[in-house]
Amino acid sequence: MSARAFWKGAISFGAVRVPVKFYAAVADRSVHFRLLHEKDRVPVKQAMVNPETDDVVAYADAERAYVTEDHDWVVLEDEDLDSIEPDASREVEILHFLPPRVIDHRWYLRPYYLGPDGDDDNYAALVGALEKTGKEGLAHWVMRKKEYVGALRLHAGYLVLVSLRHAGEVVSIEELEAPKGRKLDQKELDMASELIGMLKAEFDPAEYQNKHRERILDLIETKRRGGSVKIRLIKQAKPSGNVAKALEASLKRERKSA
Repeated sequence: MSARAFWKGAISFGAVRVPVKFYAAVADRSVHFRLLHEKDRVPVKQAMVNPETDDVVAYADAERAYVTEDHDWVVLEDEDLDSIEPDASREVEILHFLPPRVIDHRWYLRPYYLGPDGDDDNYAALVGALEKTGKEGLAHWVMRKKEYVGALRLHAGYLVLVSLRHAGEVVSIEELEAPKGRKLDQKELDMASELIGMLKAEFDPAEYQNKHRERILDLIETKRRGGSVKIRLIKQAKPSGNVAKALEASLKRERKSA
C-alpha cells in the first residue's frame, strides 16, 4: 500500500515557493494492550475521579490549571489558550541555509518525507540546488496549531524535514561531571584499535529488528493457541576490572570467529 499524505504546505524562501505533501517517515510499531477486569475479563476504561468524593468527573466539567512554584493554581479557559495559538499557515519558511551536519543528533525529534504537490519541476529544482550546494535548510512552520522548527535535507533524492527540539529541551554536556578514568597506555590503545577494526561494518537497518516486539507477538500467539510459556533466565557476564585482559579476551574471541 502506498504512503498517504497527512498534511500539505509549501516550502518558501525569497520568491521561491515549492508545494509539498507531508508523509510520515517513522511509524509506531509498539504492541498495545487493553486492560481487563480480572474478575470477568471485561475491558475497563479510564475515568477522571474526584479524589474527595470518588465521583466520576466528565471531561466537559474539568478545567485546566497550572501549579506555580508558589503552589498557586492558575486556571486557564479554552478562550485563554485559543488567544495565544499561532496563526494558521501552510508556509514552511526557510530561515537560513546551513552547512551539513552542524545540527547534531541531540536536536533531532521526528522526520517527515516531503513529496511534490502538483509542481514536480520546482520540487526537482530544489532537490538539485541542495545537492549542488550541500546545504541544509533551517525551517519554521505551523502545523495543526503547533509551531515547529526543523532541518530540511535530502535522502535518496527526496526532501526530508526533521523537526527539532527547542532551546532548553536539550541538556548541555557541561552539566555532566567530567570523566576521570585513566587514559589507555599504548598497548591497550593498539588492542582497542584492532578490536574496533575487526568490528567495523556497514550499517544495515534490516539487521536490527525489534526483537522484544517479536517475542511479545510470539508469546501472544502461543497463549492464543493454549500453549505454555517457559521462563528462561539469562546469565549476565560479570564485567572485568582489568582493561587489558578484557581487550585481550575480546580480540581472542573475534579472531576465532573471523
